[in-house]
Amino acid sequence: MSKQMKDIIIVGFALFSMFFGAGNLLFPPYLGLVSGQSWLIAIVAFVLADAGIALLVIIASAKCSGSLDDILSRSGKTLARIISIVALSCLALLVIPRTAATTYEMGVMPIIGDYGSLVRILASAIFFALTLVLTIKGSKVIDIIGKFLTPALLLVLFILIIKGIISPIADPNPGQLIETNLFAEGFKQGYQTMDALGAASMATIMLLSLAHKGYTDEKEKISMTIKSGIVACVFLGLVYGGLAFLGSTVSTMFGTDVPQASLLVEITNLIFGYTGKVILGVIVALACLTTSIGLTSAISNYFAGITKFTYEQYVIGICVASTVIANLGVDFIIQFSVPILQLVYPVLLVLVLMTLAGDYIKNDNAFKGAAYATLVTSSLNVIFSLTGNFGFVNKLPLTGLGFNWVVPALIFGIIGAFINSNSNKTKAGA
Repeated sequence: MSKQMKDIIIVGFALFSMFFGAGNLLFPPYLGLVSGQSWLIAIVAFVLADAGIALLVIIASAKCSGSLDDILSRSGKTLARIISIVALSCLALLVIPRTAATTYEMGVMPIIGDYGSLVRILASAIFFALTLVLTIKGSKVIDIIGKFLTPALLLVLFILIIKGIISPIADPNPGQLIETNLFAEGFKQGYQTMDALGAASMATIMLLSLAHKGYTDEKEKISMTIKSGIVACVFLGLVYGGLAFLGSTVSTMFGTDVPQASLLVEITNLIFGYTGKVILGVIVALACLTTSIGLTSAISNYFAGITKFTYEQYVIGICVASTVIANLGVDFIIQFSVPILQLVYPVLLVLVLMTLAGDYIKNDNAFKGAAYATLVTSSLNVIFSLTGNFGFVNKLPLTGLGFNWVVPALIFGIIGAFINSNSNKTKAGA
């Protein structure tokens, strides 16, 4: 195997682990449960919406040298900077702490029991001490994850999946447990993982890692980043498919009201008995740790580039703050993170898609029109979810898939294209 191919696989493995957090463990088995024998339809849609969109973001990021600001730049420098700061601050202060909280609640507590806040604090401190040690050397992050942590995570995951395939718990339900279209349901849940938000910043550390390995040609680094993204998405698809199959094998045993976290615990318990709790604990811990490392490194790189503080200072600050916030619990953290992510995620997606087609869009006002229309629609969605006001947003096309911002973005993007711009078309990153 050539050195370049080996490096592509290592970086791809690292990217897989950065994407594959605890949330990615929960959705596929539940999709398999509600889909029964037709689990493949739902999981294909899930992979397209989760890994597929994330891959598009990686491609756009690679073409913009890993700069989130450059991806968003044609919507206006001010809006681009605001979206970047809000999105990455949310990841730093809410999503990263959630990795430790999830590790404790899904990985530690089922094994040792609930011994109160002192043990939770200790577990969070150990988790972020590991994150700190493994992240503080930014150029080594990809190698640490890709060479060591990802193979361990994949090994344990495949032990669970292969055992469940060889000795299925039961035959899948011949029917489905939900009335909605399975492809639409899978696509909706894949979109709601919001993995693409992290992908926009993770491309930065991928490019830095490749540069550290001696790759200096920009076209070569972009090509290798995209190929690494494909490696990550292939393994995501394999793991998602395996977990969905496991879910389908218990589709005659549980109803749609089963909590997703409890479902995965039950599946591992049925396959391995008490040992299953330990296996699940290792999977959750590795999945959350790699996600924490990847996000901490990517976010620290971004903020170090726009402020006077160093990468190392941001890593330490994020780890200390996350240790404190993690002890508020998963439910409390999600309550605050979801509305903010729902606000900025659609804007990021529409601008990523437009960046990929940027050579064909001559007027920057098209970007601005689409971005602001998406931002307004997302804001109304969040207000409706919190207060019940502005219910008319639920009548927009594609609401059921979570894409009710698409039509407003198209309309105002087209309108913007016909408004004279003071500047000529600029390439993202210029």
